[in-house]
Formats: sequence, structure tokens, C-alpha cells
Amino acid sequence: MTTTRFAPSPTGYIHIGNLRTALMNYLIARKAGGTFILRIDDTDPERSKEEYVDGIKSDLEWLGLHWDRIERQSERLDRYQAAADSLREMGRFYEAFETPTELDLKRKKQLNMGKPPVYDRAALALTDAEKETLRAERGDGVWRFKLDRERIEWRDGILGDISIDAASVSDPVLIRGDGQVLYTIASVVDDTEMGVTNVVRGSDHVTNTATQIQIIEALGGKVPAFAHHSLLTGPQGEALSKRLGTLALRDLRAQGIEPMALLSLMARLGSSDAVELRSDMAELIDGFDIERFGSAPTKFDVDDLFPLTARHLASLPLAAVQEAVVEAGVPDEKAAQFWDVTRQNISTLKDLGPWWEMMRDGAVPQIDAEDAAFVKEAMALLPDGPFDDQTWGAWTSAVKEATGRKGRGLFMPLRKALTGQAHGPDMSALMPLLQVVKARG
Repeated sequence: MTTTRFAPSPTGYIHIGNLRTALMNYLIARKAGGTFILRIDDTDPERSKEEYVDGIKSDLEWLGLHWDRIERQSERLDRYQAAADSLREMGRFYEAFETPTELDLKRKKQLNMGKPPVYDRAALALTDAEKETLRAERGDGVWRFKLDRERIEWRDGILGDISIDAASVSDPVLIRGDGQVLYTIASVVDDTEMGVTNVVRGSDHVTNTATQIQIIEALGGKVPAFAHHSLLTGPQGEALSKRLGTLALRDLRAQGIEPMALLSLMARLGSSDAVELRSDMAELIDGFDIERFGSAPTKFDVDDLFPLTARHLASLPLAAVQEAVVEAGVPDEKAAQFWDVTRQNISTLKDLGPWWEMMRDGAVPQIDAEDAAFVKEAMALLPDGPFDDQTWGAWTSAVKEATGRKGRGLFMPLRKALTGQAHGPDMSALMPLLQVVKARG
């Protein structure tokens, strides 16, 4: 069975980059009728916070990315220690004691000699007595996995054939000196024991994947099918990493972005398929193909989400937005009429409140100087309310006959006088909802 996972660290809220990874893994699992695991990578006790765990769950539920089961790495520490013991027994795990300063000096020396800055495995030459002395002086060392220095190859679901020379990569640290288990081994153990068959993640993990393949094979696991998606940039190609804090899903949600607009964009962004607004998750699942994504950096512009949100909202029945209409203050008896009038004229549901305020309290008239006399004359011809769907047509006909104005010169000044805006709903449909007309003076 196809099994995928989304494995966020609860050290912050989900941002747009995380979403791409989550969505791809979710769609692969659902399309195959498989299992989608939410795995909380909380092995860092200092930075992991429960509020972020709750935030991650809340964001995924808002999007409709429902997991089949949830796992927490903090509850599996014994499994990682067992894997570490196995690696020690087979001679693939060794303790190293260099300080960060010493490692930095080694890297600089290698670079000056024209060599790749790879850890030199000096720790392998230490005697037991030397190790005891170093532990007494510096505390416990880090534990590194000893790579087989050969080429590591796999067929990537997005990047194609990948080949990395392990001799050009440092033996990865899997356990820190303070005993904290790092992602590299924890992820391998989890993927293996949970039967993960497909892993999609960012292209910044390619080298990490190479080392993990060797760890998986050393522990007797089955290597999943890997795919590495491109990284997102800003709309001008600029690095997005520094802006991700402002692109947290909770912030987009607060701005009124609709889940289906966000999912429709992210399910196609960076692929050879055009972005198309989908009506539901089933359409997203059916149209998803990981092999149609490319390796080039992918431009993301948050402004693209607003027209998609507007189009999505315009397609919804009143029942789907009833709560937002009520929150805007619209009486029940006017809700259906109000939604029919405004649905094509909002970017987000946040726009409903201002529309109802304008209808209920009247708009601040926008009257150009050259139209002041015309509007005054026209307002004298406006009948007393309540208005109906015939009011606009009858009134503008009377104004046209009295003033000789027609076309845009007739309609635009009157729209701006009644609504304070140059654009908006059909005035015949809007008039019955207008309760106050401030332009009367």
C-alpha cells in the first residue's frame, strides 16, 4: 500500500513552503487509496512547542488535509537508540569530538588545498584511552554514520536520475553530544518502521537523501521512492526564505484566502499544467501527477491567491457562506438577495461587511465637480424608498429625459453618488438593498 507522510517540526507555524510538501504527499496517498501520516518531528525538546503542534493540526484541518494517523518522534526515542546500537555493532557509527572551531579550521584548510570540505574521519584513529580523555575534557562527542564512499544513485520522481559521490559528503552526525537524536536517523527509522513508500520534500534535501539511503540500507530497510520539488521564490525570483514568516498559513487565512484557492494554486505551481481553480478535493486528487513538476525554482506570488479566492466564492451557494453573511450583520430575510448581489464583487468574505454597511447606512457620495449639478438634479427625481428592481431603470430613464445625459455620462455619476464606488453589482439588483441614500443631501 502507498504510504506517505508530512513531518513538520513544531518549532513554528506551517508556511507556504511546508504546505507544498504536505499537499504533494497527501495527494499521492489519496490518489493511490493509501495512507497519509502526520508525523510530528519533535526530538528537539527546547524548540518544540505544543502550541505549534496544535497550530499545525488546525492549519491542516482548515485545508481539508486529513491524516489517517498521527505519530510523534518524542514517543519513539527508544527506537532510534536501538537503531544507533545496531549501527555501532556493525561498525558504521563512531564518536567524534571536534569542536565547531576545529571543524571550521579543517574545512578552510581543505578548501585552500582545493579539496572538498569533507570531514576527515580523524576520530576513527582515536584509541579508547584518547576517547576517555576527550570525554573528560569536552563531554560526550557526536555520533557520525560512516558512509561507504561510493556513488549513491536513485531515480527521483521529479529530478530524474540522481548520482552523488559519497566521498564528497561528510559522514553525517546522527546524535549530538547532548544525546539529542537528529532528523537524519529519526526519519530513516520512522519511514522504515511505518512502511513509508513515497517521500516528497524540497530539493534542499537531495544530499541528505543520499546519506539516508545508505542508512536505510545499512539497517535493512526498503528505500522509498523519493521526489524533490523545487524551492519557492518570490514573484521576481528573490529568495522566499526570509519572507516565510509573513506567509504562514494562519496569516493567509486571516487575510481571507480560501482553502480551495490556495490548494488549487499549490497543486499546480511549478508543474507543466496551468493553474486551474478546482471545486473540491476530489478534482485536485484526480488531476495530480508528481512527474509533471519541474526542477527550476518556482515563483510564488501571494497576490495570485486573491483572484482565485474571488472566483471560488462566486461559485458558492448561500449555505456555504451563511456564517460570514450573518457575521456581516445581514438580516436573515435579506441574506439570499444580499449574497446574489455581492458574490461577484468581493475578493474575500471580509468584503461582505463593508458592502452591508454601505447598503444599511448609505455610502459617502463620490461626486466629481463637473457632475455636481447633474447629480443634484437627478437626486431630486429619485423616488422615496423602499426601492425595488424596477427603480433604477425607471429613475435613470427619467433623469435621461430631464437632463439629456446618456450612456456612461448618465450611469457612472449616479452609481458613484449612491455607492461611493465606480464599480460594483448591477444597480437594478442593488437598489432594493439600499436603505439610506446620503447623496440626497
